[in-house]
Amino acid sequence: MASSYTLSFIPMTVVVSRRSASPSPSSSLIPPPSLLGKKLLVTQPSRRRFFSKKHRCLTSASTVFSVPTAQPENGSSDKIPKWSARAIKSLAMGELEARKLKYPTTGSEAILMGILVEGTSTAAKFLRANGITLFKVRDEIIKLLGKSDMYFFSPEHPPLTEPARKAVDWAIDEKKKSGVDGELTTAYLLLGVWSQKDSAGRQILEALGFNEDKAKQVAEAMNEDVDLSFKKQSQ
Repeated sequence: MASSYTLSFIPMTVVVSRRSASPSPSSSLIPPPSLLGKKLLVTQPSRRRFFSKKHRCLTSASTVFSVPTAQPENGSSDKIPKWSARAIKSLAMGELEARKLKYPTTGSEAILMGILVEGTSTAAKFLRANGITLFKVRDEIIKLLGKSDMYFFSPEHPPLTEPARKAVDWAIDEKKKSGVDGELTTAYLLLGVWSQKDSAGRQILEALGFNEDKAKQVAEAMNEDVDLSFKKQSQ
Protein backbone atom coordinates (compact mmCIF):
# COMPACT_ATOMS: atom_id res chain seq x y z
CA MET A 1 0.00 0.00 0.00
CA ALA A 2 1.32 3.40 -0.93
CA SER A 3 2.19 5.75 1.90
CA SER A 4 2.40 9.48 2.42
CA TYR A 5 3.69 11.30 5.45
CA THR A 6 2.70 13.86 8.07
CA LEU A 7 5.00 15.76 10.40
CA SER A 8 5.22 16.30 14.13
CA PHE A 9 7.59 18.68 15.90
CA ILE A 10 9.74 17.63 18.85
CA PRO A 11 12.19 20.10 20.48
CA MET A 12 15.87 19.30 20.71
CA THR A 13 18.84 21.19 22.15
CA VAL A 14 22.26 21.02 20.50
CA VAL A 15 25.45 22.24 22.19
CA VAL A 16 28.21 23.38 19.84
CA SER A 17 31.76 24.24 20.84
CA ARG A 18 32.73 27.77 19.83
CA ARG A 19 36.31 26.75 19.31
CA SER A 20 35.38 24.47 16.47
CA ALA A 21 35.23 25.93 13.00
CA SER A 22 31.79 27.10 11.89
CA PRO A 23 30.44 24.70 9.27
CA SER A 24 29.55 26.03 5.89
CA PRO A 25 26.00 25.50 4.57
CA SER A 26 27.23 22.77 2.27
CA SER A 27 28.87 20.87 5.12
CA SER A 28 26.09 21.19 7.73
CA LEU A 29 25.09 18.01 9.48
CA ILE A 30 22.33 16.01 7.79
CA PRO A 31 20.49 13.73 10.26
CA PRO A 32 20.00 10.06 9.41
CA PRO A 33 16.78 8.71 7.85
CA SER A 34 13.80 8.75 10.21
CA LEU A 35 11.41 6.07 11.32
CA LEU A 36 10.49 4.70 7.88
CA GLY A 37 13.38 5.80 5.72
CA LYS A 38 12.47 9.47 5.37
CA LYS A 39 14.79 12.24 6.53
CA LEU A 40 14.93 14.05 9.83
CA LEU A 41 15.00 17.77 9.14
CA VAL A 42 16.68 20.04 11.68
CA THR A 43 15.83 23.73 11.72
CA GLN A 44 17.46 26.47 13.77
CA PRO A 45 14.84 29.12 14.48
CA SER A 46 16.92 30.99 17.03
CA ARG A 47 20.47 31.13 18.32
CA ARG A 48 21.68 32.47 21.64
CA ARG A 49 25.32 32.97 22.54
CA PHE A 50 26.85 33.25 25.96
CA PHE A 51 30.47 33.28 27.02
CA SER A 52 32.00 31.25 29.80
CA LYS A 53 35.32 29.69 30.62
CA LYS A 54 34.65 27.04 28.01
CA HIS A 55 33.39 29.57 25.42
CA ARG A 56 30.38 27.57 24.40
CA CYS A 57 27.52 28.44 22.08
CA LEU A 58 24.02 27.12 22.84
CA THR A 59 21.87 26.50 19.78
CA SER A 60 18.15 25.76 20.02
CA ALA A 61 16.76 23.55 17.28
CA SER A 62 13.68 21.54 16.48
CA THR A 63 13.64 18.09 14.91
CA VAL A 64 10.94 17.11 12.43
CA PHE A 65 9.93 13.47 12.50
CA SER A 66 7.88 11.87 9.72
CA VAL A 67 5.34 9.20 10.51
CA PRO A 68 3.37 6.90 8.20
CA THR A 69 -0.12 7.63 6.96
CA ALA A 70 -2.30 5.70 4.56
CA GLN A 71 -2.62 7.17 1.09
CA PRO A 72 -6.10 8.75 0.71
CA GLU A 73 -8.08 7.01 -2.00
CA ASN A 74 -9.21 10.28 -3.55
CA GLY A 75 -5.82 11.94 -3.17
CA SER A 76 -7.16 14.51 -0.69
CA SER A 77 -4.83 15.21 2.25
CA ASP A 78 -7.64 16.64 4.42
CA LYS A 79 -8.67 13.12 5.37
CA ILE A 80 -5.22 12.11 6.62
CA PRO A 81 -5.47 11.71 10.42
CA LYS A 82 -2.95 13.43 12.64
CA TRP A 83 -0.92 11.33 15.05
CA SER A 84 -0.90 11.90 18.79
CA ALA A 85 2.46 12.52 20.45
CA ARG A 86 2.13 9.23 22.31
CA ALA A 87 1.50 7.26 19.11
CA ILE A 88 4.53 8.82 17.43
CA LYS A 89 6.72 8.02 20.42
CA SER A 90 5.39 4.46 20.55
CA LEU A 91 6.49 3.84 16.96
CA ALA A 92 9.89 5.40 17.62
CA MET A 93 10.36 3.33 20.78
CA GLY A 94 9.30 0.22 18.90
CA GLU A 95 12.06 0.78 16.39
CA LEU A 96 14.53 1.27 19.24
CA GLU A 97 13.43 -1.95 20.94
CA ALA A 98 13.91 -3.86 17.68
CA ARG A 99 17.46 -2.51 17.54
CA LYS A 100 18.09 -3.54 21.15
CA LEU A 101 17.16 -7.11 20.24
CA LYS A 102 19.37 -6.80 17.13
CA TYR A 103 16.51 -7.60 14.80
CA PRO A 104 16.82 -6.52 11.14
CA THR A 105 13.23 -5.24 10.97
CA THR A 106 10.60 -3.55 13.14
CA GLY A 107 7.74 -6.00 13.50
CA SER A 108 4.31 -5.86 15.09
CA GLU A 109 5.88 -7.26 18.25
CA ALA A 110 8.25 -4.27 18.34
CA ILE A 111 5.31 -1.86 18.04
CA LEU A 112 3.77 -3.63 21.02
CA MET A 113 6.98 -3.09 22.99
CA GLY A 114 7.04 0.54 21.89
CA ILE A 115 3.55 1.10 23.30
CA LEU A 116 4.68 -0.28 26.66
CA VAL A 117 7.95 1.66 26.67
CA GLU A 118 6.08 4.93 26.05
CA GLY A 119 3.96 3.87 28.99
CA THR A 120 1.62 6.85 29.54
CA SER A 121 -1.13 6.12 27.01
CA THR A 122 -4.50 4.61 27.79
CA ALA A 123 -3.50 1.52 25.80
CA ALA A 124 -0.25 1.03 27.74
CA LYS A 125 -2.02 1.43 31.08
CA PHE A 126 -4.69 -1.06 30.02
CA LEU A 127 -2.04 -3.63 29.04
CA ARG A 128 -0.21 -3.29 32.35
CA ALA A 129 -3.48 -3.48 34.30
CA ASN A 130 -4.07 -6.84 32.59
CA GLY A 131 -0.63 -8.20 33.42
CA ILE A 132 0.97 -7.52 30.03
CA THR A 133 4.30 -5.84 30.80
CA LEU A 134 7.35 -4.97 28.74
CA PHE A 135 9.44 -7.71 30.36
CA LYS A 136 6.82 -10.38 29.69
CA VAL A 137 6.42 -9.25 26.08
CA ARG A 138 10.19 -9.25 25.54
CA ASP A 139 10.46 -12.78 26.97
CA GLU A 140 7.68 -14.00 24.69
CA ILE A 141 9.35 -12.38 21.68
CA ILE A 142 12.60 -14.21 22.38
CA LYS A 143 10.69 -17.49 22.80
CA LEU A 144 8.85 -16.95 19.51
CA LEU A 145 11.52 -15.34 17.32
CA GLY A 146 14.73 -16.28 19.11
CA LYS A 147 17.83 -14.22 19.78
CA SER A 148 19.85 -12.53 17.09
CA ASP A 149 23.45 -13.52 16.46
CA MET A 150 25.71 -11.64 18.88
CA TYR A 151 27.84 -10.36 15.99
CA PHE A 152 24.87 -9.05 14.02
CA PHE A 153 24.15 -5.32 14.17
CA SER A 154 20.64 -4.08 13.52
CA PRO A 155 20.31 -1.29 10.93
CA GLU A 156 19.96 2.21 12.31
CA HIS A 157 16.32 2.32 11.24
CA PRO A 158 14.96 -1.23 10.88
CA PRO A 159 12.15 -1.12 8.29
CA LEU A 160 8.63 -2.20 9.15
CA THR A 161 7.71 -5.79 8.38
CA GLU A 162 4.64 -6.45 6.25
CA PRO A 163 2.45 -7.31 9.28
CA ALA A 164 3.65 -4.17 11.08
CA ARG A 165 2.88 -2.00 8.06
CA LYS A 166 -0.57 -3.57 7.76
CA ALA A 167 -1.14 -2.91 11.48
CA VAL A 168 -0.31 0.77 10.97
CA ASP A 169 -2.51 0.97 7.87
CA TRP A 170 -5.37 -0.67 9.79
CA ALA A 171 -5.03 1.92 12.55
CA ILE A 172 -5.12 4.80 10.06
CA ASP A 173 -8.06 3.38 8.14
CA GLU A 174 -10.06 2.81 11.33
CA LYS A 175 -9.40 6.35 12.47
CA LYS A 176 -10.64 7.68 9.13
CA LYS A 177 -13.73 5.46 9.24
CA SER A 178 -14.60 6.54 12.78
CA GLY A 179 -15.44 10.08 11.71
CA VAL A 180 -14.28 11.28 15.13
CA ASP A 181 -12.25 14.48 15.20
CA GLY A 182 -8.88 14.42 16.89
CA GLU A 183 -5.70 12.45 16.63
CA LEU A 184 -4.81 8.84 15.95
CA THR A 185 -4.07 7.48 19.42
CA THR A 186 -1.94 4.61 20.66
CA ALA A 187 -5.08 2.50 21.14
CA TYR A 188 -5.46 2.40 17.36
CA LEU A 189 -1.92 1.05 17.08
CA LEU A 190 -2.58 -1.65 19.67
CA LEU A 191 -5.76 -2.77 17.92
CA GLY A 192 -3.89 -2.58 14.61
CA VAL A 193 -1.41 -5.13 15.97
CA TRP A 194 -4.30 -7.26 17.24
CA SER A 195 -5.97 -7.15 13.81
CA GLN A 196 -3.06 -9.03 12.19
CA LYS A 197 -3.98 -12.59 13.13
CA ASP A 198 -0.79 -14.30 11.98
CA SER A 199 1.60 -11.64 13.24
CA ALA A 200 4.09 -12.10 16.07
CA GLY A 201 2.48 -9.23 17.96
CA ARG A 202 -0.95 -10.94 17.90
CA GLN A 203 0.51 -14.28 18.99
CA ILE A 204 2.31 -12.65 21.91
CA LEU A 205 -0.81 -10.79 23.02
CA GLU A 206 -2.79 -14.04 22.94
CA ALA A 207 -0.09 -15.85 24.91
CA LEU A 208 -0.33 -13.18 27.62
CA GLY A 209 -4.12 -13.36 27.91
CA PHE A 210 -5.29 -10.59 25.58
CA ASN A 211 -8.51 -11.55 23.78
CA GLU A 212 -11.45 -10.15 21.82
CA ASP A 213 -13.25 -8.99 24.96
CA LYS A 214 -10.21 -6.96 26.01
CA ALA A 215 -9.89 -5.61 22.48
CA LYS A 216 -13.46 -4.32 22.72
CA GLN A 217 -12.60 -2.58 25.99
CA VAL A 218 -9.65 -0.87 24.32
CA ALA A 219 -11.87 0.14 21.40
CA GLU A 220 -14.21 1.96 23.78
CA ALA A 221 -11.37 4.30 24.76
CA MET A 222 -9.69 4.68 21.36
CA ASN A 223 -9.90 8.48 21.36
CA GLU A 224 -9.21 9.25 25.02
CA ASP A 225 -5.52 10.06 24.61
CA VAL A 226 -6.40 13.23 22.69
CA ASP A 227 -7.86 14.97 25.73
CA LEU A 228 -5.04 13.69 27.93
CA SER A 229 -2.31 14.98 25.63
CA PHE A 230 -3.61 18.27 24.32
CA LYS A 231 -5.99 21.07 25.30
CA LYS A 232 -9.31 21.20 23.47
CA GLN A 233 -9.50 23.90 20.87
CA SER A 234 -12.59 25.35 22.57
CA GLN A 235 -10.67 26.03 25.76
